[in-house]
Amino acid sequence: MPAKSIGALIEHGINLFAYHLPLDAHPEVGNNATLARELGLLPEGRFGEQDIAWHGRLAAPLTLAQFAERIGDTLARVPLVIGDPARTVFRVAWCTGGAQGYIEAALPMRVDVYLTGEVSEQTVHVARESGLAFVAAGHHATERYGAQALGVHLESTYGLAHQFIDIPNPV
Repeated sequence: MPAKSIGALIEHGINLFAYHLPLDAHPEVGNNATLARELGLLPEGRFGEQDIAWHGRLAAPLTLAQFAERIGDTLARVPLVIGDPARTVFRVAWCTGGAQGYIEAALPMRVDVYLTGEVSEQTVHVARESGLAFVAAGHHATERYGAQALGVHLESTYGLAHQFIDIPNPV
C-alpha cells in the first residue's frame, strides 16, 4: 500500500486490518470455510501446504454445469470451467484465491472437481490430462466472504465496529 494511502488512513483515524494466509485456513471465518458455506459444500478434510486446501462433498450430486451455475449465481460472475458439463460432481476440493497450483495435490483426494480462484495455462493441461474437472471462479470472488465473516466475528466478540467495502476485481 503506498505511503499516501496509509497517511490518509492515519489522518482519518481509520484502522486497516489485513492478513491473508491465516484467513484462508481458519476453520470458521476463513475464506475456504465461508466459501464452503456459501456453496453448500460439506468439508471432510484438508490437504496441501499447511493444510490450507479443503476437500469435501456436495449434499446431493450435481452435473458440472449445475455446479458451475451455482458458483456463478453465488459469486455473481461466470466461472471458467474445464471439463465435461454433463459430468456428475459429488466430491469437491477447493482453495480460494490464487491456489491453482494445488490441483495436483487434489488428485489423490479422488474428487470430481477442483475449485479455486485463478487459472494458469498448466492448470488447464493438468485438468485435461488427469480427467479432473477444474473451475476458476475469481480470486476476489472466492475470497470476499472470509473478510466479511471475520468482521462480523470481531464485532460480536469484541464490540469492534467494522465495515466491509467490496471493491470488485475481474480476476
